[in-house]
Amino acid sequence: MNELIILTEIIFAFGCLTILSKLFGKSGCIAWIAIATILANIQTVKSIALFGVLTTCGNVMFASTFLATDILTENYSEKDAKKGVFVGIVADIIAIAAMQISLLYKPSDIDMMNGTLHTLFMFSMRVSSASLVMYSIANYADVVLFEKIRKRTGEKKMWLRNNVSTIVCNCTENFGFAFLAFYGVYDVRSILTIAVSTSVVEMVIALCDTPFLYIAKRIHRPEAD
Repeated sequence: MNELIILTEIIFAFGCLTILSKLFGKSGCIAWIAIATILANIQTVKSIALFGVLTTCGNVMFASTFLATDILTENYSEKDAKKGVFVGIVADIIAIAAMQISLLYKPSDIDMMNGTLHTLFMFSMRVSSASLVMYSIANYADVVLFEKIRKRTGEKKMWLRNNVSTIVCNCTENFGFAFLAFYGVYDVRSILTIAVSTSVVEMVIALCDTPFLYIAKRIHRPEAD
């Protein structure tokens, strides 16, 4: 069941990003990075099983930020992609602060959600902070690596720079995030299991995003930006 859901989410998320890049150009890609970063931080507190292994939710949304920066680098410039990463960082910080402020309000007598919000967002504070640190490192590195490979390959082998940069940086992020977010909560073996299984899942997701990068490249119209 989860395998079918993640396939649906891949088509949904990557499809939405591709449409936004067509309709709004670089602004659409940057907006998606902000949206996906916030959603991924909320989703990732949930543990799930995929293909019989333990991983976290939020894989697709986070992976879509790499696709967004690759589209920005490929269709616009490295500078625009780095701007997208920076906007994602700012959006994440604002979201973390806003969630913590919401917890300070005294609930009414008829409120039924305050306890749930505390459970979600107090734990999410650590997860979001870990995600923010690793998101910043991994996505910035992805932009730099993608551009370096593009300079060597020119306009050819877009699939190569897309997959190499995304897989290398995404796997690095997974291990860093898993230890920052879950050390002391889960045992080391469980943390490594999450990191490895999440990396495997996101390698598959990275391969799935390549067709969408080609579509975004094909439908890009510079005169509309």
